Amino acid sequence: MTQSLPAELDLGWPPPPYLAPVSVVLGDDGVRHFEGATYATTPGYRPRLLDVHVPTAEGPVPAVIWIHGGGWLEGDRRYPPPTIPVDLLHGAILGSGLALVSIDYRHSLEAPFPAQLHDVKAAIRYVRRFADAFGIDTARIGVWGESAGGHLAALAGLVGPDSPESEALEGTEGVRDEHSAVQAVVDWYGVSDLEALLSHPMPPSPPGAEYPNPFSALLGGTAEQWPQLARTASPVTYAVGGTPPPFLLVHGTADGLVPYSQSELLAQALKSAGGDVTLQPVDGADHIFLGAPDVTPIVTEGAAFLSRHLGA
Repeated sequence: MTQSLPAELDLGWPPPPYLAPVSVVLGDDGVRHFEGATYATTPGYRPRLLDVHVPTAEGPVPAVIWIHGGGWLEGDRRYPPPTIPVDLLHGAILGSGLALVSIDYRHSLEAPFPAQLHDVKAAIRYVRRFADAFGIDTARIGVWGESAGGHLAALAGLVGPDSPESEALEGTEGVRDEHSAVQAVVDWYGVSDLEALLSHPMPPSPPGAEYPNPFSALLGGTAEQWPQLARTASPVTYAVGGTPPPFLLVHGTADGLVPYSQSELLAQALKSAGGDVTLQPVDGADHIFLGAPDVTPIVTEGAAFLSRHLGA
């Protein structure tokens, strides 16, 4: 004889991967830190984790989801690119009255696209589910990414849960009964049109290391399938109507890995769709703003943009 579970415990098998955040560390500055929360799991993959840092405030605060770069092949939620000090990035965001949520996601050799976007959206839904525990306002969530993370941030801003493409690009990982829409996007030197970059020359691999092509590794499939897969994974594909959230695009004009023209292309597409978009060139800077004389104003302007549009 099989006995049914009570309705509130009948969660199916395997059970949901998410739990409410229970551990919090209070910093000397009053910032609350929730570290290593599991927001999604998939059998055969490492758990996807996130950290949440919440400034002292009266009532719930807006939040920004930070998405790291690394060519979709590597990277870690805890570390921005080497040109951006951690204290500078965290300080600018928290000092603007925003909570900071930094996330990990599956790398491309673990799972090809759209697994990475599925994870970003799962993290957004998780934050909304447990917003009360974090002290976050569910109606004011933005995304900020660099390089591969900029690409994913742009997609998160353009492919909402009600988009025609949402069935394939929303994913079912983690929390499912919240929505993944965001209210503002900061995209640092992200890819906008993957198809245009499939033949783009890559920098040489370091001695003794064979670095995969990041674009084909992200897409998976065969060479014959890459053009269509690239269109599916390109933010410009979705910048065609609707009302996109405000975008800030920041890109070095001498970027040898992701050409500056990629952000120009997305900016034009967003403007054509009636979007509020700001394109900010960094004159003479290469990828990750190498060669920029001072990254501090770049970081503070990104935080100010999000603070302004999220009402911090």
